[in-house]
Amino acid sequence: MYAVIKTGGKQYRVQPGDVIVVEKLDGDAGAAVNFGEVLMLGGDKGVTVGAPLIDGAAVAATLIETRKGEKIKIFKKIRRQGYRRTNGHRQMESVLRITGIEGAGEKAKWDGKVELITKAEINARARGLAPRVEAVEAAPAKKAPAKKAAKAEGAEA
Repeated sequence: MYAVIKTGGKQYRVQPGDVIVVEKLDGDAGAAVNFGEVLMLGGDKGVTVGAPLIDGAAVAATLIETRKGEKIKIFKKIRRQGYRRTNGHRQMESVLRITGIEGAGEKAKWDGKVELITKAEINARARGLAPRVEAVEAAPAKKAPAKKAAKAEGAEA
């Protein structure tokens, strides 16, 4: 089952278990978020299109993190006048995990566990760059080989 929701002036096609990045929403990490503006639902019974919204339909999500997005560079120039200005901006965004969809007589829930791991850490793990979580025990110190130890004792004597 999938749904098309509207938030932050944009539309998103979502299904249970998806991780999406939307405009900044209020709330702390782990907070439940509900979207009532469902424009379309698709499932086993077919597609239901709202006019403009579907009554009684809702999409549930969990807020994973709120962060700054990619930097956008603003560069202004007037040629042959010596005028150049550079500026930048990073928009705030929220990362959500979709946990359930209900409406049009159907329900779909995500049966996984919502982990509050940041998107940056998920991406680092996917590329194999994240530090390992397992405890690594220190190896015992190696003893010097017998030849070097014998030379060291002979030199002292």
